[in-house]
Amino acid sequence: MVIIIKHLPHSPTKSKWSFPDDFKFGVATAAYQIEGGWNADGKGVNVWDHLTHTNPNFTIDNSNGDIACDSYHKWQEDVQMLKNLGVDFYRFSLSWTRILPQGFSSEINTAGVQYYSNLIDELIANGIEPCVTLFHWDSPQMFSSFGGYYNPIFVDLFANYARIAFKLFGDRVKTWITFNEPKVVCQDYNEFVGLINEVYPNGVIEYLCTHNLLKAHAEAYHIYNNEFRAKQNGKIGITLNFEWSEPASTKPEDLEAAEQRRQFEFGLFANPVVYGNYPKIVIERVAHKSKQEGFPDSRLPKFTQAEQLKIKGTYDFIGLNHYNSWLVKASPEQPIGEPSYVKDVGTERFVDLSWEDTEWNGKIAPFGLRNSLQWIKTRYKNPLILITENGYPDKTGTLKDDRRISFLQKYLNATLQAIHQDQVNVKAYTVWTLMDNFEWAQGFTIKFGLYHVDFTNDERTRTAKKSVEYYGSVIKDRVV
Repeated sequence: MVIIIKHLPHSPTKSKWSFPDDFKFGVATAAYQIEGGWNADGKGVNVWDHLTHTNPNFTIDNSNGDIACDSYHKWQEDVQMLKNLGVDFYRFSLSWTRILPQGFSSEINTAGVQYYSNLIDELIANGIEPCVTLFHWDSPQMFSSFGGYYNPIFVDLFANYARIAFKLFGDRVKTWITFNEPKVVCQDYNEFVGLINEVYPNGVIEYLCTHNLLKAHAEAYHIYNNEFRAKQNGKIGITLNFEWSEPASTKPEDLEAAEQRRQFEFGLFANPVVYGNYPKIVIERVAHKSKQEGFPDSRLPKFTQAEQLKIKGTYDFIGLNHYNSWLVKASPEQPIGEPSYVKDVGTERFVDLSWEDTEWNGKIAPFGLRNSLQWIKTRYKNPLILITENGYPDKTGTLKDDRRISFLQKYLNATLQAIHQDQVNVKAYTVWTLMDNFEWAQGFTIKFGLYHVDFTNDERTRTAKKSVEYYGSVIKDRVV
C-alpha cells in the first residue's frame, strides 16, 4: 500500500540555470536492502544473509534484510511510486543468488529470472528506463569457502554471471553497472567474505580484492562489448564512490596530501579503468612501504602488460556516488610495522565544524560534489559521468523532511554549476534512495528514502515524504 500525503509546497530559491534536455533524473536501490524474500522461490544464500544470521550483532539494531521493504512481493507498488515521482530511470541491482542460487552458472533459478523480467517489463510499460547494477555487495556465500573476492577465480565467476544477465535482460536494459563502490567492498567491509585477517593481513586483502574486481569488471565489459553490444546497443560502466578531499590549506604539502588521498581512494579504481594501471603515487608508495616492511615484492599486485591493455578503456561512463567531503592535510609517516592500507594512504582528514551537519555520518558540503566532478573531468579525459547516488540520511524517517529537500537543492545546484560553469559531461542525477530500507550495518536506524516505509507493519506500507513533491517538481520543471 502506498500512501500519498499532500504537503505544503516547498519554494526554494530558483537557480538561474536549468538542466539540459538530455539530462536524466532517477532514484536508486539495491537488492539486499529492499527485496526481502531472502530464501523465496529457490534463492540461494548470499554473504549478507549469512552474516546477519550468524552474527546478528553486526547491525546496530540486530536486524537483517530477510523481509526489508518486501519488494520481492511489492514490486508493482514500487513501480507506481516511481511513476508518481516522474523519474526517467530506476537504478536497481540484481541479487546474484536469486538468479544463480549457488553462484555458479550451472543452475539458473527461473523464479528469480521471472521476478526481474517482470520488474523490467513493468518499468518500461510505465516509461521508466531500467538501469541495472550487477553487483551491489551481496556475493554468493558459497564463494567464501574458497576466498571470495581474494581468489582470482572470482573473475571468471563474475564474468559468467554477467554474461547470463546480459542474455536474460539485455534486450530491454540499456544501462549496465558492473560493480557498485568496489572501494567499500575491498577496504571498508572486507568482513563480508568471513575470512577477515586470519587468512589475509591488512594492507594485503584490500589490494587483492581491488585487483580481482577490476579484472572482473574488464571481463564483463568485454563480454558485453564483443557479444551483446551490436544487438542490444546499450552502455556499460562502473560506479565508484568519491569522498572529496579538499586541501586544508594552500601549503604545498597539504595540496599534495589531498591529491594523494584522492588517488588512493578514487584513482585506485578509476585509473586502471581509464589508463590501464594504478596511479603512479599508489604504485610508488605501496612498493616503498612494502620494502621497508620486509616484503620481497610490493603488496600491490602488478597488472601484466596484457591485463593493462585489457582493462584500459573499459567504460562507456563513470558512475559517481558522492556523500561526504573532508579537509586533508599532510601528516608524519607512521612507524613501519604492521602493514595497512591506512598507512599507505597517509595524510590526516577532518571536517570543518562550520559545515552544516547531517543527522548521521557526515557534513553538508555541496562544493565537494562540484569539485569531484571537475576533478574527474580533468584527470580522466572528460568522460560521460552519471551521478549514481547522492542522498540525505536522517534517523526519524519524518514525512516533513525539509532538511532532505534543502540537501537535494544544494547538491542539484552544485551539479548545475558543474554543467554550466565547468562544462562537465554529467548527464544524470540519482537520489539515494527511493524508500527507507536496510542500511547495511546501520540496519533500519538510518533513513535515506523519499518514501517512508513502516517496518512495523506486515504490509510495509509506503508513504510519500515532502521530498517527493520537491524532487518531482525538479524533474518536471528542470530547475532547482
